[in-house]
Amino acid sequence: MSSFGQILKEIGEFGLFQKRLVAALCIPTIFGAFDVIGQVFTGMNFPHHCNTDWILDRGPNLTVERQINLTIPVNKDGKYESCEMFTPVDWDLEKIEAFGINTTTGCINGSDYETPKGASSIVTDFDLVCDRSSLIEVSQSIYMAGLLVGALVFGLMADRFGRRFVVLLSLLQLLLCGVAAAFSPNIYVYIVIKFLSGISISGISANAFVIGGEWSDSSKFALCTMANLSAFPLGLMMISGIAYLIHDWRILQLVLFCPLVLVLGIFYWILPESARWLLTQGKKKEAIKEICRAAKVNGRKVPEDLVERLEAAGTSKRGNMLDIFRTSYLRKRALVLSFLWFANNLMYYGLSLNVGNFGLDIYLTQFIFGLVEVPASLGSLPLIQHFGRRICQAGVLIFAGCACLGTLVIPKDLPQVVTALAVLGKFAATASFAIVFIYTAELYPTVVRQNGVGLNAMCGRVGGILAPLVILLDVYHYTIPMLLYGTLPIAAGGFCLLLPETCNVELQDYTEQKEPQNGTAEILSNLEKSSGNSKLSDQP
Repeated sequence: MSSFGQILKEIGEFGLFQKRLVAALCIPTIFGAFDVIGQVFTGMNFPHHCNTDWILDRGPNLTVERQINLTIPVNKDGKYESCEMFTPVDWDLEKIEAFGINTTTGCINGSDYETPKGASSIVTDFDLVCDRSSLIEVSQSIYMAGLLVGALVFGLMADRFGRRFVVLLSLLQLLLCGVAAAFSPNIYVYIVIKFLSGISISGISANAFVIGGEWSDSSKFALCTMANLSAFPLGLMMISGIAYLIHDWRILQLVLFCPLVLVLGIFYWILPESARWLLTQGKKKEAIKEICRAAKVNGRKVPEDLVERLEAAGTSKRGNMLDIFRTSYLRKRALVLSFLWFANNLMYYGLSLNVGNFGLDIYLTQFIFGLVEVPASLGSLPLIQHFGRRICQAGVLIFAGCACLGTLVIPKDLPQVVTALAVLGKFAATASFAIVFIYTAELYPTVVRQNGVGLNAMCGRVGGILAPLVILLDVYHYTIPMLLYGTLPIAAGGFCLLLPETCNVELQDYTEQKEPQNGTAEILSNLEKSSGNSKLSDQP
């Protein structure tokens, strides 16, 4: 018995156990989509103007229309100002109506909002308009910082304490943060809670797909990952419908995240630990228990000699983040993948902010955005299985970069063509996102896999944080943002060709000082050595 892949041949490489596991792990990804995109709906803006109830002391019977006419100035377009009001005076109503007020000031007593019946958002509850409107962007940036911290912290924890522990902890944290956000008394508490929920999302996104992949044959790793990633756009579409029905942001938060109580309870009992990871950590008894459980669900019986050899196997050295940088070929992979993740995130979020809208309402627009990501994710699976990870990863990055650069040479009087190119770029960026998760996980050994994925995801989050800031560079020249969104992915696609191919190659379990010829390692673990020694001793 040489590798975990051969153990899978005994218990079932992709049977009912693995299929059920992959399907179940799509559920946390859906809730992850709720949290990532939720502020699009909980942070909705509404028409507003300064609160001018001071004038009601002079004329309590004024109509709303007359009150606004007397207290709110009109801009050059003939519309009432949103963030200015006439300065309150001590005159009586007759004098105000006769002479009017000529001086203006900012909103003194907050703002009034024209919201549909029963609707509210963090904007209306925390008065995030005018000079406080920047706090919305601040909360989004801090949320992205939470994703960055979570990518590093939970990556380290997953390789130290296990994938199952991190997924359950992340779900618990998301549940607490999702519910707590609904009771935020002010924007500052809300920002802190969103930072913590961002940390939990990285724990889910970086580990949910790995558990299913590590339990399956290497040829099915891409399928497991793609199935999990495809649940994200499903979540984007679901939240559009839920938010359409529930307009109160606090109730929406509770409806979206309270079901996690049930999910967490079920996952606590049914979610297995990765047996592949358990074996690399020397936890043989736990690994045997999980392997027997999987075999039972798959209708297989674990051979007695397999159990004996697992029990007799020695304990291997555990991996950590430093192993990635100590080993030359892993160090090269980490550096290339970090740049690849950074460029991919920068382009994806940059395009998302630049594509604009379809001229439809926010609910339908978000539904369409989620819908177009499904074929981008699922369509990349047959491509990477046929042409390989390296070529496809490089190809979609270069294609997306060229699409971004192409928008710069199209005349401004052809906005339809510019939009079409931008959408093609976003489509390719989505496909690149799907591929990079698979490729990254396959390039790292099991003992440091989540350390590596966490490190690269952290670099990707830096790109996500910088994407909206890059847009601000258009004050110097309008071409700068798209030049960066286009050239960096093309460069990343070129560097991608330095990486080895991993299609249909057995997942590497342990770190080795020398890179194998095929780019990955078919490691002879302690299990194999034990098996080999026992065979020698049995020979006459």
